Amino acid sequence: MKFLLAPIRIIYCLYAFFLFLVLMLIAAPIVFFCSFFGKIRGGNMIFKVCTFWADIWLPLIGIFHRNIRESSQDPRKQYIYVANHISYLDAPIVVKTIRHPVRILGKVEMSYVPLFGFIYRNAIITVDRSHASKRANSVRILKSVLKRNISIFMFPEGTFNETNKPLKEFYDGAFRIAIETQTPVMPVLFLDAYDRLHYGSVLSLTPGISRSLFLEEISVEGLTLRDVQMLKQKTFDIMEQALLRYRASWISSDVKVS
Repeated sequence: MKFLLAPIRIIYCLYAFFLFLVLMLIAAPIVFFCSFFGKIRGGNMIFKVCTFWADIWLPLIGIFHRNIRESSQDPRKQYIYVANHISYLDAPIVVKTIRHPVRILGKVEMSYVPLFGFIYRNAIITVDRSHASKRANSVRILKSVLKRNISIFMFPEGTFNETNKPLKEFYDGAFRIAIETQTPVMPVLFLDAYDRLHYGSVLSLTPGISRSLFLEEISVEGLTLRDVQMLKQKTFDIMEQALLRYRASWISSDVKVS
């Protein structure tokens, strides 16, 4: 049966990637124009371009997104959104999930991809983890964005979770920034990204549902830098338990809810 479905899957993936490229070619000159309006106004315009792109591309390839909220969210507040990272599809899912101005922290390596990299560099804040000075500069930019009443979005795992566990170990960055700027943490889970596009192969793309789950915001009021590890672990535990409750498909059956 898998042998018979293989040609259909390949045709579907080629169609999806062709459409992706066409939309990128359309978006690139608009992003270039928006870039002249500066990092704040222009950045907000580019984020809207990316949302329109995702709003077109995902339905046309049969992926239908919806947000699930376990708590209310104040649209007037800034948050540090943190999410699990398990698929190349996470990028378009972000802009389907967050519908107000936000800046995403992403790996600098992706900015070297032809065409996509141009839009990527202008749409997000890149981080080069190989150099301490460059990491520090990315942090300064993130803090300045928060001061301009714009939320930020980070993947605390740093890279794909290629384990059979709910999450990889978190880096400190998001939680240190949250405490230093006294910005609440908003955990978000991408429940179906792994099923739509496995990190191991770009030919694993499949149509279907895409869900983002907003959990309860985590206050950092009164916390100091001595509490970074506590905040990180608290966020990790909350996200891990929710992934187990929703039976995320990549989790091994021998991993149990505590």
